[in-house]
Amino acid sequence: MRIRCKPWARPELDASDFFISDPRQYKNHWQDVFSNHKPIWLELGCGKGGFASQAVVHWPDVNFIAVDIKNEMLVLAKRKIEQALKENAMTTEQVRIMILNINYISEVFGQADPVERIFINFCNPWPKPKHKKRRLTHPRQLSQYQQFLKGELWFKTDDDDLFNESLQYFQETGFEIQYSTRDLHHSDFSENLETEHERMFTEAGKQIKFLIASQKEAS
Repeated sequence: MRIRCKPWARPELDASDFFISDPRQYKNHWQDVFSNHKPIWLELGCGKGGFASQAVVHWPDVNFIAVDIKNEMLVLAKRKIEQALKENAMTTEQVRIMILNINYISEVFGQADPVERIFINFCNPWPKPKHKKRRLTHPRQLSQYQQFLKGELWFKTDDDDLFNESLQYFQETGFEIQYSTRDLHHSDFSENLETEHERMFTEAGKQIKFLIASQKEAS
């Protein structure tokens, strides 16, 4: 889906007290961004903020960072997060948002950064063979996450091929599948935060696939 250019988007982001304009300067120092020592959780490809706006309220004891590649998309996430925080009498102290091409995420997060959970929700499935390397679950991406991920990766999609091939990607790169279901809404998993796209896919008759992966412990 093409996003129409919004000249006002970047200025609005720059004026926000929880927007990170130059994330690369914080590599290996992300804990310093927050005035606490709570774990850092990261959403890659936050879109319009449907998940992030719920997550910052549902999990108040973590520092949450939402990432997207488009100013025009992230500014909508900003507004949705602000509204959720306002409704719950919360501040922006424990949330940050930033623009980033996730292909270069290892330039922003390093081994000294305590990222304990990554969320990837309904990312582009890139179905054409020549485009599959762009997937956020492709091995070349997973190997980058391994440089800083200290805990789990939660992955959710409506796309069967992406899910099936991602299971192989995780195994190829040394991840262990801790939980997996091909029908999340009829599973025993109780921590799901349903987003607008998720409801749309479900109403269209698509089952939601979900997994939790972590790096295998050295034997």
